[in-house]
Amino acid sequence: QVRLLESGGGLVKAGGSLRLSCGASGRTISSYSMGWFRQAPGKEREFVAVISRAGGSTKYADSAKGRFTISRDDSMNTVYLQMNDLKPEDTAVYYCAASSLDVIPTIRNQYNYWGQGTQVTVSS
Repeated sequence: QVRLLESGGGLVKAGGSLRLSCGASGRTISSYSMGWFRQAPGKEREFVAVISRAGGSTKYADSAKGRFTISRDDSMNTVYLQMNDLKPEDTAVYYCAASSLDVIPTIRNQYNYWGQGTQVTVSS
């Protein structure tokens, strides 16, 4: 069982930055690919970014490319999402998730464990 807890969300103006953190407990995250998803009001939860085990590979949604960076520190059992140049359309609840699959997962049902989410609000 992996328990995930996101932090770092908040209110920021357009063009600003936030760094989200996802701390894990229960098991080391080194065996998992770690992803970030987000869900805006009235919309489906969507993939944002994923980092493979050991951080060898990353993948981003088109909306995140060039602005967001996912990273991991297995010694701290933590995953990060650095978000720059934020836009109002980035407003959502951001979720951290862990996947035990061998492939790099970008689909919600490929993930085994989820956090509770952290709210990110970007004002115009």
